[in-house]
Amino acid sequence: MSQTLEAVFKDGSFKPLENGSLPFSEGQRVRLTVETSPKESEDLVELAAHVFDGLAADEIDEVERIALDRSEFFPNPSIP
Repeated sequence: MSQTLEAVFKDGSFKPLENGSLPFSEGQRVRLTVETSPKESEDLVELAAHVFDGLAADEIDEVERIALDRSEFFPNPSIP
């Protein structure tokens, strides 16, 4: 089973942000995958620095070509 919930780390424990009932039994073992939210623009810059990680040079060129192609934005040539 997979359950996603928002939580805050406080006093050495993860505390759910919602007070609703959780589908866990007291003492039940679970596996947590922690994903933190970027707090500062520098975090976003760090993430952006890795956008092409794992791609070959020709794949990067193709992504950049698609991103810069504006022909689909203005299919009618009379519109600038």
